[in-house]
Amino acid sequence: MQRDQEIFRTYRFDIPLTITVAVLMTFGIIMVFSSSGVLSSESHDHPFYFFFHQLLGVGLGILILMVMLRVKNPFYKSPLVIYGLLLSTFLLLILCLAMPPINGTKRWVYFMNFRFQPTELAKISLILFLAYILSRNKKTRISAKQLLIPLAIIFLILLLVLLEPDYSTAFLILFIAAIMLYIGGIKLRYFFIPGALSLCLFTIYLFKADYRIGRIFAFLSPDKDPFGSGFHIIQSKLAVGSGGIFRLHIGESIQKLFFLPCAHTDYIYAIVGEEFGLIGAITVLILFSILLWRGLRISWKAPSKFDQIAAAGLTLAIFTQALANVSVVLGLGPPTGFPLPLFSYGRSSLICTLICVGILLHISQRKSQKERR
Repeated sequence: MQRDQEIFRTYRFDIPLTITVAVLMTFGIIMVFSSSGVLSSESHDHPFYFFFHQLLGVGLGILILMVMLRVKNPFYKSPLVIYGLLLSTFLLLILCLAMPPINGTKRWVYFMNFRFQPTELAKISLILFLAYILSRNKKTRISAKQLLIPLAIIFLILLLVLLEPDYSTAFLILFIAAIMLYIGGIKLRYFFIPGALSLCLFTIYLFKADYRIGRIFAFLSPDKDPFGSGFHIIQSKLAVGSGGIFRLHIGESIQKLFFLPCAHTDYIYAIVGEEFGLIGAITVLILFSILLWRGLRISWKAPSKFDQIAAAGLTLAIFTQALANVSVVLGLGPPTGFPLPLFSYGRSSLICTLICVGILLHISQRKSQKERR
């Protein structure tokens, strides 16, 4: 009789992916320092405030990643871990709604000086949950009846995120979930009713806030309101365009001087274009393309169906968010609140992205081997 057995190869993880992530983080740290110095001095009386906090996130994220690589057991496949993460996600998302708002939204759980954004954890927990559900039936396709609970979980998470409100992140979560269901073998006809319900839900929330409609019109015609709704888009294009083909003027960005809001978070890619030119901007895209390639390769060679689906979902979650961020900066999409993964300032995003990378690298350390009895 034959059976599949996994072999764990300690520290035999994917080297190209590791180098790519390290380069992105290093480049990101430099750009966080460059883009946030003035704002940090104005808001916190210290030019290194955001830089030090980003380093703290990098250190904690790397520590978690290294521990994950040492653990031989694929703990992220355990139902106890998966459902524990899912329950924690729901509790934190609900707790968000009880928190005092920051800039009109309730997206963070915070205690004293510590803040955490549960939507980052929601991506990981949902991806692992769907990978677990979709990999349970190895011989037969999942029926419509078996999809009821996963779909209910997805819609509940979407509703909680929309209530914060965080429309763009909810849309990203929906997109990732749909892709995972598709690659997990769900028949296309099962997407019709959930798709229609999702369309209704997002349409309702789209028209509940005038600023969301304003963002769409600003994206279509930013010149009609250059000092209002179209300001971000115009300033972002100016930043990228002013960098030329190859310009190496680190720290000399003009747009970060309060012309371009959120220069160290949502629009950090624009500062890359301004200070490093077209070469720097393309380099970042190439690095994320390598990340996509290596992540999908890990998925392709993964030892089990769970690992294949989870690796594909985690990879696409990182790359899709990066693509969305770059699209907004270049004026190819309406403004959203997406940070650039591994690059923008934000400890929640950085740590959770490194957890995703840690799972990918852990999967790359394992391979299946058929042995005879």
